[in-house]
Amino acid sequence: MIIVLPKRMAALFLKKLTSQTIKTENYYIRRYLGKYILQGPAPTQLSPRLSCLIHAKPFSTEDTQDERTKKKKNETAFSSVGRKINERIIHVLDEQGNDLGHMHRANVIRLMAERDLRLVKRDPHAEPPQYQLLTGAQIHQERLQLREAERAAPKPGPTLTKELTFSSNIGQHDLDTKSKQIQQWIEKKYKVQITVKKAKSADEPENKMEEICNRIVQTMSGIATFSSRPQPIRGGKAVMCVLRPLSKKEEAAWRATPGTPRGDALNRGDRKDGASGVLPQ
Repeated sequence: MIIVLPKRMAALFLKKLTSQTIKTENYYIRRYLGKYILQGPAPTQLSPRLSCLIHAKPFSTEDTQDERTKKKKNETAFSSVGRKINERIIHVLDEQGNDLGHMHRANVIRLMAERDLRLVKRDPHAEPPQYQLLTGAQIHQERLQLREAERAAPKPGPTLTKELTFSSNIGQHDLDTKSKQIQQWIEKKYKVQITVKKAKSADEPENKMEEICNRIVQTMSGIATFSSRPQPIRGGKAVMCVLRPLSKKEEAAWRATPGTPRGDALNRGDRKDGASGVLPQ
């Protein structure tokens, strides 16, 4: 049995079927290919528009964190700029440090080629910016010097504290060894907490533990001083003190003092009293 629909109903049915087909198609496209779609205006029943398949990369006017880090690193790195000179006129120094004055970048590039030199930026904030012509060996040498300076520079952050504990009846050789270890820590800018425990010997002087701390800091004159002076702890059964490196101001004042001894106090063999710089037993 064949049902014959009126023309008006057939047209409405066909229009509804077409609209439903477009909606279903767009739903599956957005679901499976959503990150590649740049959606146009919403489709209408009268004038449907298909979506365009475009791979869109996110855009931002601000640099990302990685780009900022890379840019900062490139600005601080000491390297040749090659032939990419952004300024028309620059101030140039030759490989001996002689001032060549202001030069056009074309003349600088020609000079680089003639003398087999490289161009490095010295002062980008000058007007005009200052550059210098260097050989490859000179650039390598300056990089090595920069690395050495970075390693020698103190690292930011809290000062670390090393701890050392020993008995007041410690032998002279062992005390020398511990004093040298303390000195190495001080030279690396550590604080050192020293705890001297009271020995069980009945005939030991009362102030021997404090005297050991004083003698240790005396062997490090010019590099260390007390951050915390010796004080009794554990009910008088031990003495604790903290040593710290001298500040630059304190080091300068120590060097300016007349008659200040020079050199490593632990390794000098010309002491007037012939002692090793530690408390004798």
